[in-house]
Amino acid sequence: MNRTILTADHHAFADLVRAFIAKEIAPHHERWEADGIVDRGVWRAAGAAGLLGFFVDERYGGAGVTDRRFNAVLTEELARAGASGPAFGLHNDIIGPYLTDLTDDEQRRRWLPGFCSGDIVTAIAMSEPGAGSDLQGITTTAVRDGDSYVLNGQKTFISNGILADLVIVVARTDAAAGHRGISLLVVERDTPGFERGRNLDKIGQKAQDTAELFFSDVRVPAANLLGAEGEGFAYLMRNLPFERLSIAVGALAGAEAVFEQTVEYCKQRHAFGRPIGTFQHNRFVLAELATELRLGRVFVDQCLVGPELTAPTAAMAKWWCTELQHRTVDRCLQLHGGYGYMREYPVARAYLDARVQTIYGGTTEIMKELIGRSLGL
Repeated sequence: MNRTILTADHHAFADLVRAFIAKEIAPHHERWEADGIVDRGVWRAAGAAGLLGFFVDERYGGAGVTDRRFNAVLTEELARAGASGPAFGLHNDIIGPYLTDLTDDEQRRRWLPGFCSGDIVTAIAMSEPGAGSDLQGITTTAVRDGDSYVLNGQKTFISNGILADLVIVVARTDAAAGHRGISLLVVERDTPGFERGRNLDKIGQKAQDTAELFFSDVRVPAANLLGAEGEGFAYLMRNLPFERLSIAVGALAGAEAVFEQTVEYCKQRHAFGRPIGTFQHNRFVLAELATELRLGRVFVDQCLVGPELTAPTAAMAKWWCTELQHRTVDRCLQLHGGYGYMREYPVARAYLDARVQTIYGGTTEIMKELIGRSLGL
Protein backbone atom coordinates (compact mmCIF):
# COMPACT_ATOMS: atom_id res chain seq x y z
CA MET A 1 0.00 0.00 0.00
CA ASN A 2 1.28 3.44 -0.93
CA ARG A 3 1.09 5.39 2.31
CA THR A 4 0.70 8.99 1.24
CA ILE A 5 1.02 10.24 4.83
CA LEU A 6 4.76 9.45 4.86
CA THR A 7 7.37 11.72 3.30
CA ALA A 8 10.95 11.06 2.23
CA ASP A 9 12.08 12.13 5.72
CA HIS A 10 9.87 9.49 7.33
CA HIS A 11 11.16 6.79 4.99
CA ALA A 12 14.76 7.82 5.76
CA PHE A 13 13.98 7.59 9.47
CA ALA A 14 12.51 4.12 8.93
CA ASP A 15 15.76 3.07 7.24
CA LEU A 16 17.69 4.36 10.27
CA VAL A 17 15.44 2.43 12.65
CA ARG A 18 15.76 -0.80 10.65
CA ALA A 19 19.55 -0.47 10.66
CA PHE A 20 19.49 0.11 14.41
CA ILE A 21 17.32 -2.96 14.98
CA ALA A 22 19.61 -5.12 12.83
CA LYS A 23 22.71 -4.01 14.76
CA GLU A 24 21.57 -3.35 18.31
CA ILE A 25 18.45 -5.49 18.88
CA ALA A 26 18.11 -8.52 16.59
CA PRO A 27 21.40 -10.21 17.63
CA HIS A 28 20.47 -10.00 21.32
CA HIS A 29 16.70 -10.34 21.52
CA GLU A 30 16.61 -14.11 22.04
CA ARG A 31 18.98 -13.78 24.99
CA TRP A 32 16.93 -10.91 26.40
CA GLU A 33 13.85 -13.10 26.24
CA ALA A 34 15.65 -15.76 28.27
CA ASP A 35 16.87 -13.12 30.74
CA GLY A 36 13.50 -11.40 31.03
CA ILE A 37 15.07 -7.99 30.50
CA VAL A 38 17.05 -6.06 27.88
CA ASP A 39 20.60 -4.83 28.31
CA ARG A 40 20.64 -1.28 29.56
CA GLY A 41 23.15 -0.43 26.85
CA VAL A 42 20.46 -0.66 24.16
CA TRP A 43 18.78 2.37 25.72
CA ARG A 44 21.97 4.42 25.52
CA ALA A 45 22.53 3.22 21.96
CA ALA A 46 19.00 4.32 21.08
CA GLY A 47 19.66 7.71 22.62
CA ALA A 48 22.88 8.10 20.63
CA ALA A 49 20.98 7.17 17.45
CA GLY A 50 18.36 9.85 18.07
CA LEU A 51 15.51 7.42 18.72
CA LEU A 52 14.61 8.72 22.19
CA GLY A 53 13.01 12.05 22.96
CA PHE A 54 13.45 13.44 19.45
CA PHE A 55 10.34 15.55 20.14
CA VAL A 56 12.01 17.26 23.15
CA ASP A 57 13.23 20.83 22.76
CA GLU A 58 16.86 21.11 21.66
CA ARG A 59 17.72 22.95 24.91
CA TYR A 60 17.18 19.66 26.77
CA GLY A 61 18.85 17.26 24.38
CA GLY A 62 16.10 16.52 21.87
CA ALA A 63 15.68 17.48 18.23
CA GLY A 64 12.44 19.44 18.59
CA VAL A 65 10.65 17.17 16.07
CA THR A 66 7.00 17.04 17.13
CA ASP A 67 5.60 15.26 14.05
CA ARG A 68 3.95 12.15 15.53
CA ARG A 69 4.50 10.24 12.30
CA PHE A 70 8.11 9.73 13.41
CA ASN A 71 6.84 8.15 16.62
CA ALA A 72 4.62 5.89 14.53
CA VAL A 73 7.48 4.87 12.24
CA LEU A 74 9.62 3.82 15.22
CA THR A 75 6.75 1.85 16.75
CA GLU A 76 5.96 0.16 13.44
CA GLU A 77 9.51 -0.93 12.71
CA LEU A 78 9.95 -2.41 16.18
CA ALA A 79 6.64 -4.27 15.83
CA ARG A 80 7.53 -5.61 12.39
CA ALA A 81 10.80 -6.93 13.75
CA GLY A 82 9.09 -8.58 16.72
CA ALA A 83 11.32 -6.46 18.98
CA SER A 84 9.05 -6.39 22.01
CA GLY A 85 11.88 -5.99 24.54
CA PRO A 86 13.02 -2.36 24.26
CA ALA A 87 9.98 -0.33 25.35
CA PHE A 88 10.89 2.76 23.36
CA GLY A 89 7.24 3.41 22.53
CA LEU A 90 6.33 3.50 26.22
CA HIS A 91 9.20 5.92 26.84
CA ASN A 92 8.47 8.22 23.90
CA ASP A 93 4.75 8.05 23.23
CA ILE A 94 3.26 7.44 26.65
CA ILE A 95 5.63 8.98 29.20
CA GLY A 96 7.20 11.65 26.99
CA PRO A 97 4.13 13.94 26.91
CA TYR A 98 3.97 14.01 30.71
CA LEU A 99 7.61 15.09 30.96
CA THR A 100 7.38 17.73 28.25
CA ASP A 101 3.93 19.19 28.92
CA LEU A 102 3.59 19.05 32.71
CA THR A 103 7.13 19.84 33.90
CA ASP A 104 8.58 23.20 34.88
CA ASP A 105 11.99 24.42 33.71
CA GLU A 106 13.80 22.96 36.72
CA GLN A 107 12.25 19.53 36.21
CA ARG A 108 13.04 19.61 32.50
CA ARG A 109 16.69 20.40 33.20
CA ARG A 110 16.86 17.52 35.69
CA TRP A 111 15.14 14.83 33.68
CA LEU A 112 14.93 15.48 29.95
CA PRO A 113 18.62 15.29 28.95
CA GLY A 114 18.86 11.78 30.43
CA PHE A 115 15.48 10.89 28.94
CA CYS A 116 16.85 11.72 25.48
CA SER A 117 20.27 10.08 25.95
CA GLY A 118 18.92 6.82 27.35
CA ASP A 119 20.66 7.32 30.68
CA ILE A 120 17.22 7.69 32.27
CA VAL A 121 14.69 4.92 31.61
CA THR A 122 11.10 5.72 32.50
CA ALA A 123 7.92 3.96 33.58
CA ILE A 124 4.42 4.96 34.59
CA ALA A 125 2.68 3.22 37.49
CA MET A 126 -1.09 3.20 37.12
CA SER A 127 -2.37 -0.38 37.62
CA GLU A 128 -2.78 -1.85 41.07
CA PRO A 129 -3.63 -5.38 42.21
CA GLY A 130 -7.22 -4.24 42.79
CA ALA A 131 -7.49 -1.58 40.10
CA GLY A 132 -6.56 -2.18 36.47
CA SER A 133 -8.58 -0.30 33.88
CA ASP A 134 -10.52 1.46 36.68
CA LEU A 135 -8.14 4.33 37.40
CA GLN A 136 -10.60 5.93 39.81
CA GLY A 137 -10.28 2.83 41.99
CA ILE A 138 -6.62 3.31 42.93
CA THR A 139 -5.72 3.14 46.61
CA THR A 140 -2.08 4.32 46.56
CA THR A 141 -1.92 7.47 48.68
CA ALA A 142 0.37 10.48 48.84
CA VAL A 143 -0.04 12.72 51.89
CA ARG A 144 1.59 16.16 51.95
CA ASP A 145 4.02 16.61 54.83
CA GLY A 146 6.01 19.83 54.67
CA ASP A 147 8.02 19.99 51.47
CA SER A 148 7.38 16.30 50.68
CA TYR A 149 4.64 13.81 49.97
CA VAL A 150 4.59 10.54 51.91
CA LEU A 151 3.72 7.83 49.40
CA ASN A 152 2.26 4.43 50.30
CA GLY A 153 0.86 1.72 48.09
CA GLN A 154 1.51 -1.00 45.56
CA LYS A 155 1.51 -1.10 41.75
CA THR A 156 1.64 -4.06 39.40
CA PHE A 157 2.13 -4.91 35.70
CA ILE A 158 4.55 -1.98 35.36
CA SER A 159 6.47 -2.11 32.08
CA ASN A 160 10.13 -1.07 32.53
CA GLY A 161 9.51 -1.61 36.22
CA ILE A 162 12.94 -3.12 36.88
CA LEU A 163 15.02 -0.82 34.67
CA ALA A 164 13.20 2.44 35.38
CA ASP A 165 15.09 5.36 36.88
CA LEU A 166 12.00 7.60 36.95
CA VAL A 167 8.53 6.28 37.70
CA ILE A 168 5.45 8.46 37.32
CA VAL A 169 3.19 7.23 40.11
CA VAL A 170 -0.55 7.79 40.05
CA ALA A 171 -1.57 8.42 43.65
CA ARG A 172 -4.52 9.71 45.62
CA THR A 173 -3.66 13.00 47.36
CA ASP A 174 -7.20 13.72 48.57
CA ALA A 175 -9.25 10.71 49.61
CA ALA A 176 -12.49 12.70 49.73
CA ALA A 177 -12.24 14.33 46.29
CA GLY A 178 -12.92 11.35 44.03
CA HIS A 179 -11.21 11.63 40.65
CA ARG A 180 -10.23 15.22 41.52
CA GLY A 181 -8.06 13.89 44.32
CA ILE A 182 -5.57 12.09 42.07
CA SER A 183 -2.08 13.47 41.40
CA LEU A 184 1.08 12.44 39.54
CA LEU A 185 4.38 12.14 41.42
CA VAL A 186 7.78 11.26 39.98
CA VAL A 187 9.69 8.75 42.11
CA GLU A 188 13.39 8.41 41.39
CA ARG A 189 15.55 5.31 41.60
CA ASP A 190 16.98 4.46 45.05
CA THR A 191 14.50 6.65 46.94
CA PRO A 192 14.21 5.12 50.44
CA GLY A 193 11.08 3.01 50.81
CA PHE A 194 10.70 2.41 47.06
CA GLU A 195 11.20 -1.28 46.29
CA ARG A 196 10.76 -3.41 43.21
CA GLY A 197 9.14 -6.80 43.47
CA ARG A 198 9.26 -9.67 40.99
CA ASN A 199 10.09 -9.34 37.36
CA LEU A 200 6.76 -10.90 36.39
CA ASP A 201 6.71 -14.13 34.37
CA LYS A 202 4.51 -13.31 31.36
CA ILE A 203 3.39 -15.62 28.57
CA GLY A 204 4.72 -13.21 25.93
CA GLN A 205 6.86 -10.09 25.50
CA LYS A 206 9.35 -11.83 27.76
CA ALA A 207 12.28 -9.55 26.94
CA GLN A 208 10.45 -6.55 28.40
CA ASP A 209 10.74 -6.30 32.18
CA THR A 210 7.37 -5.99 33.89
CA ALA A 211 7.35 -5.63 37.64
CA GLU A 212 5.53 -5.09 40.89
CA LEU A 213 6.42 -1.85 42.69
CA PHE A 214 6.06 -1.16 46.41
CA PHE A 215 6.03 2.20 48.20
CA SER A 216 6.37 2.27 51.97
CA ASP A 217 6.49 5.74 53.54
CA VAL A 218 8.40 7.00 50.51
CA ARG A 219 9.22 10.69 50.84
CA VAL A 220 8.79 12.28 47.44
CA PRO A 221 9.89 15.93 47.20
CA ALA A 222 7.04 18.30 46.39
CA ALA A 223 9.31 19.46 43.56
CA ASN A 224 8.59 16.08 41.91
CA LEU A 225 4.86 16.78 41.53
CA LEU A 226 3.87 16.82 37.86
CA GLY A 227 1.53 19.66 37.05
CA ALA A 228 -1.03 20.67 39.66
CA GLU A 229 -2.14 18.65 42.65
CA GLY A 230 -5.51 16.99 42.09
CA GLU A 231 -5.32 17.24 38.29
CA GLY A 232 -3.74 13.82 37.71
CA PHE A 233 -6.89 12.14 36.43
CA ALA A 234 -7.46 14.95 33.92
CA TYR A 235 -3.86 14.61 32.71
CA LEU A 236 -4.28 10.86 32.30
CA MET A 237 -7.50 11.30 30.32
CA ARG A 238 -5.80 13.87 28.09
CA ASN A 239 -2.84 11.60 27.27
CA LEU A 240 -4.59 8.23 27.06
CA PRO A 241 -5.91 8.73 23.49
CA PHE A 242 -2.37 8.97 22.10
CA GLU A 243 -1.26 6.03 24.24
CA ARG A 244 -4.08 3.99 22.73
CA LEU A 245 -3.27 5.12 19.22
CA SER A 246 0.36 4.09 19.78
CA ILE A 247 -0.83 0.61 20.78
CA ALA A 248 -3.02 0.48 17.68
CA VAL A 249 -0.10 1.50 15.48
CA GLY A 250 2.10 -1.27 16.85
CA ALA A 251 -0.68 -3.86 16.71
CA LEU A 252 -1.46 -3.13 13.07
CA ALA A 253 2.19 -3.16 12.01
CA GLY A 254 2.76 -6.43 13.83
CA ALA A 255 -0.27 -7.97 12.15
CA GLU A 256 0.87 -6.77 8.72
CA ALA A 257 4.30 -8.31 9.25
CA VAL A 258 2.89 -11.71 10.22
CA PHE A 259 0.52 -11.59 7.26
CA GLU A 260 3.34 -10.85 4.81
CA GLN A 261 5.41 -13.70 6.24
CA THR A 262 2.45 -16.04 5.95
CA VAL A 263 1.74 -15.17 2.33
CA GLU A 264 5.32 -16.09 1.47
CA TYR A 265 5.06 -19.28 3.52
CA CYS A 266 1.89 -20.26 1.66
CA LYS A 267 3.68 -19.81 -1.65
CA GLN A 268 6.60 -22.01 -0.63
CA ARG A 269 4.99 -24.69 1.56
CA HIS A 270 3.61 -27.60 -0.48
CA ALA A 271 0.92 -30.14 0.40
CA PHE A 272 -0.75 -32.65 -1.86
CA GLY A 273 1.60 -31.66 -4.64
CA ARG A 274 1.02 -27.92 -4.74
CA PRO A 275 1.59 -24.71 -2.70
CA ILE A 276 -0.88 -24.48 0.18
CA GLY A 277 -1.78 -20.96 -0.88
CA THR A 278 -3.41 -22.32 -4.04
CA PHE A 279 -6.16 -24.07 -2.08
CA GLN A 280 -9.33 -21.99 -2.25
CA HIS A 281 -9.96 -21.98 1.50
CA ASN A 282 -6.46 -20.67 2.22
CA ARG A 283 -6.75 -18.05 -0.52
CA PHE A 284 -10.02 -16.89 1.00
CA VAL A 285 -8.50 -16.64 4.48
CA LEU A 286 -5.64 -14.52 3.13
CA ALA A 287 -8.03 -12.44 1.04
CA GLU A 288 -10.13 -11.64 4.10
CA LEU A 289 -7.08 -10.71 6.16
CA ALA A 290 -5.64 -8.56 3.38
CA THR A 291 -8.89 -6.61 3.20
CA GLU A 292 -9.22 -6.13 6.96
CA LEU A 293 -5.59 -5.03 7.24
CA ARG A 294 -6.05 -2.52 4.42
CA LEU A 295 -9.09 -1.06 6.16
CA GLY A 296 -7.20 -0.86 9.43
CA ARG A 297 -4.27 0.84 7.75
CA VAL A 298 -6.46 3.54 6.22
CA PHE A 299 -8.12 4.21 9.58
CA VAL A 300 -4.89 4.35 11.59
CA ASP A 301 -3.17 6.62 9.08
CA GLN A 302 -6.17 8.92 9.20
CA CYS A 303 -5.86 9.02 13.00
CA LEU A 304 -2.20 9.98 12.67
CA VAL A 305 -2.72 12.96 10.35
CA GLY A 306 -6.42 13.77 10.55
CA PRO A 307 -8.33 16.13 12.84
CA GLU A 308 -7.66 16.25 16.57
CA LEU A 309 -7.68 12.73 18.00
CA THR A 310 -10.68 12.24 20.27
CA ALA A 311 -11.00 9.68 23.05
CA PRO A 312 -13.74 7.69 21.24
CA THR A 313 -11.77 7.59 17.98
CA ALA A 314 -8.63 6.43 19.81
CA ALA A 315 -10.73 3.76 21.54
CA MET A 316 -12.02 2.58 18.15
CA ALA A 317 -8.48 2.35 16.78
CA LYS A 318 -7.19 0.55 19.85
CA TRP A 319 -9.86 -2.13 20.06
CA TRP A 320 -10.16 -2.70 16.32
CA CYS A 321 -6.43 -3.00 15.62
CA THR A 322 -5.58 -5.14 18.62
CA GLU A 323 -8.46 -7.53 17.96
CA LEU A 324 -7.48 -7.56 14.28
CA GLN A 325 -3.95 -8.48 15.32
CA HIS A 326 -5.35 -11.43 17.29
CA ARG A 327 -7.43 -12.66 14.37
CA THR A 328 -4.57 -12.23 11.93
CA VAL A 329 -1.92 -13.97 14.01
CA ASP A 330 -4.25 -16.81 14.98
CA ARG A 331 -5.31 -17.53 11.41
CA CYS A 332 -1.77 -17.18 10.12
CA LEU A 333 -0.52 -19.61 12.73
CA GLN A 334 -3.16 -22.09 11.57
CA LEU A 335 -1.91 -21.77 8.00
CA HIS A 336 1.59 -22.67 9.21
CA GLY A 337 0.29 -25.95 10.59
CA GLY A 338 2.56 -27.66 13.11
CA TYR A 339 5.41 -25.32 12.30
CA GLY A 340 3.33 -22.44 13.57
CA TYR A 341 3.50 -23.97 17.04
CA MET A 342 7.30 -23.86 17.06
CA ARG A 343 8.89 -20.81 18.68
CA GLU A 344 11.61 -20.73 16.03
CA TYR A 345 8.94 -19.39 13.66
CA PRO A 346 8.08 -15.68 14.06
CA VAL A 347 4.36 -16.40 13.93
CA ALA A 348 4.58 -18.46 17.16
CA ARG A 349 6.34 -15.67 19.04
CA ALA A 350 3.93 -13.12 17.62
CA TYR A 351 1.02 -15.23 18.87
CA LEU A 352 2.30 -15.00 22.44
CA ASP A 353 3.46 -11.40 22.29
CA ALA A 354 0.18 -10.11 20.84
CA ARG A 355 -2.12 -11.54 23.49
CA VAL A 356 -1.70 -8.63 25.91
CA GLN A 357 -2.57 -6.00 23.33
CA THR A 358 -6.32 -6.16 24.03
CA ILE A 359 -5.65 -5.81 27.76
CA TYR A 360 -3.13 -3.06 28.49
CA GLY A 361 -3.91 0.55 27.74
CA GLY A 362 -7.55 -0.28 28.52
CA THR A 363 -9.25 -3.56 27.68
CA THR A 364 -11.36 -4.07 24.57
CA GLU A 365 -14.43 -4.02 26.80
CA ILE A 366 -13.47 -0.63 28.25
CA MET A 367 -12.86 0.72 24.73
CA LYS A 368 -16.34 -0.34 23.65
CA GLU A 369 -17.81 1.24 26.78
CA LEU A 370 -16.10 4.55 25.95
CA ILE A 371 -17.38 4.42 22.38
CA GLY A 372 -20.90 3.55 23.53
CA ARG A 373 -20.99 6.45 25.99
CA SER A 374 -19.86 8.82 23.23
CA LEU A 375 -23.03 7.84 21.35
CA GLY A 376 -25.14 9.06 24.26
CA LEU A 377 -26.00 5.54 25.41
